[in-house]
Amino acid sequence: MSELIDSHGFTNQVLGWKAWLPTVDLNTASAEQVAVLEESHPQAKTSDYYLTLAHHPDILRQRSLAFNAIMYAPGGLSRAERELASTVVSRINRCVYCASVHAQRFEQLAKRNDVIKEVFADPATAGTTSREKAIVQFAIDLTREPASLNATHIQALREQGLDDAHVLDLIHAIAIFAWANRLMLNLGKPVFPEGQSAS
Repeated sequence: MSELIDSHGFTNQVLGWKAWLPTVDLNTASAEQVAVLEESHPQAKTSDYYLTLAHHPDILRQRSLAFNAIMYAPGGLSRAERELASTVVSRINRCVYCASVHAQRFEQLAKRNDVIKEVFADPATAGTTSREKAIVQFAIDLTREPASLNATHIQALREQGLDDAHVLDLIHAIAIFAWANRLMLNLGKPVFPEGQSAS
């Protein structure tokens, strides 16, 4: 990870997440629950998030399929730009945990964190290029007022070189985090390293 960012209650440091609900106990889990955990994520068996969702293995399986298709599919919008949009949505929705995870992913892919500093400080002014600014603004607008989007919003993206596939990828990344943030915020809380907290 690059330099530590702590800004306006958000951070790029690695956080934990603690569920408020009982999680699946691996000692008594069904074969289906174990199977879906094993196919979901390498750390799923030790993650409160996955162990909470594993109460409904079919739903967790569909969630993982959708998430992986949206965030990792080849072609279309770059992986880094998908992570940037996800970070913006999480910042707007005040999901500290998701913002930290996807800020880290952006930094790993883009090898920089300048725009992450800006997103944490003030999303409305964030973006180191006109393309980034357009992506950030679209993520803000779709998150805050989805019903108000119109052709003007899409045109602003097209002017920065985004084609239909890019726009669709961007909308999907924003939409899945509109859902994911609310899930994380309602089912548990971020856990900071001992002795640290959001500034």
